[in-house]
Amino acid sequence: MELKQIVKTIERQYPKEEAMEWDNVGLLAGRMQKEVKHIYVAVDATDEVIEDARCAEADLLVTHHPLIFGGMKRITDEDFIGRRLVKLLREDIACYAMHTNYDVLRMARLCADLFGLEEQRALEVTREIPEAGIGSIGFLKEAMLLKDCCERVKERFELESVRVFGDLERSVKKIAICPGSGKSVIDVAISKGADVLLTGDIGHHEGIDAVARGLAVIDAGHYGLESVFIKDMSVWLSEQLPEVTVTGAKRQSPFSVI
Repeated sequence: MELKQIVKTIERQYPKEEAMEWDNVGLLAGRMQKEVKHIYVAVDATDEVIEDARCAEADLLVTHHPLIFGGMKRITDEDFIGRRLVKLLREDIACYAMHTNYDVLRMARLCADLFGLEEQRALEVTREIPEAGIGSIGFLKEAMLLKDCCERVKERFELESVRVFGDLERSVKKIAICPGSGKSVIDVAISKGADVLLTGDIGHHEGIDAVARGLAVIDAGHYGLESVFIKDMSVWLSEQLPEVTVTGAKRQSPFSVI
């Protein structure tokens, strides 16, 4: 298929207009007329991912996080973003990002479903009709201790560990989920009566301040929750584009806990 047909298919389900205004989604590198036989799906366009895509003879790299985020005045091999773009273009691998448009339309609900939340609503509404937005909030079928909630996070998202702020013996039921970085939704989660916020990238002060205000926080890591993108998009692309081979990157945390 030509790349422009694949882009049309993706954007019919995940329009670029649904992304936050500060975001940078869509085709970031490549030719719309390029023939695509193999798609490689990953969270980030790291050096390792790009090399894996090259070895797999992929024609298109689809990532969650945009490779190009801020403005660029030149593309050379003198900085790491430039080197990645040069390699992609040299190997004729197109690069497409679907970030907050995917977050708003799919990511939060997917994570809430995986965690087993009922009566789900958008945590921070960004689109009124239908209600969609950043994060999700809902209820566990039955209340459980915070420590058991942590174990469920590890099990459902296949994580070795999580960080938790709050009393482990506390009973919790109303859960807010914000995949990625959730510092900005702490106030929203508190205002909506959440017992726990499940997210990533929580610092020391954000964590202890949230607990002081009655909100426990489970930090599963930025990658820990958003890695669901790989399997979800790989399956969806395979269903939508049966004539194209789709490969998902190996799920691997960007850091180690020793």
